[in-house]
Amino acid sequence: MILNTKYFDLEETVGKSISNGYLFEDFEPGRVFRHHWGRTLLASDNMIFCSDTMQYNPLYFNVEYARSLGYRDIPIHPLFVMNVAGGMSVEDMSEGQGKGGIFLGVDNVRIIKTSYPGDTITSSSEILERYLKTDQPGWGVVTWRTRAVNQRGETVIEFDKSNLVACEDASTEVKTGVQS
Repeated sequence: MILNTKYFDLEETVGKSISNGYLFEDFEPGRVFRHHWGRTLLASDNMIFCSDTMQYNPLYFNVEYARSLGYRDIPIHPLFVMNVAGGMSVEDMSEGQGKGGIFLGVDNVRIIKTSYPGDTITSSSEILERYLKTDQPGWGVVTWRTRAVNQRGETVIEFDKSNLVACEDASTEVKTGVQS
């Protein structure tokens, strides 16, 4: 296989990470990040996700069964929608300029509207809170709410996610948020 290196220097690129994202100090409560990727949800995505995660509810495999329950088509599994929306947020919220954002958990998942094959979702995240880890100098916890909307501007899912995030400076002090 021959790589086209017209647009990049192969020797400078291979084996090097590209540092994106933000550090603890950048996550001011109330700040909103509009994630730049959108994603069209496909029936094939849904089938692969459901098979790989053993989601064998006929709602996600059988169009006649789905219609008997009042759906117009086989819906996209909401956990797949959540994963896609969360994945769109990673570059902004979790990469931490190459220092990584250690996943701590997801809370308050709300499935608001059913998604179907062909829907395109985009997502944004709002910082809810942040606090420094006094037992781990140089690190803080950031919690944000990610919201995904479809091509009609309808919110389809939202959830809160927390990460352990590196500080730019280990002596960082914040004026807002709780200390732990």
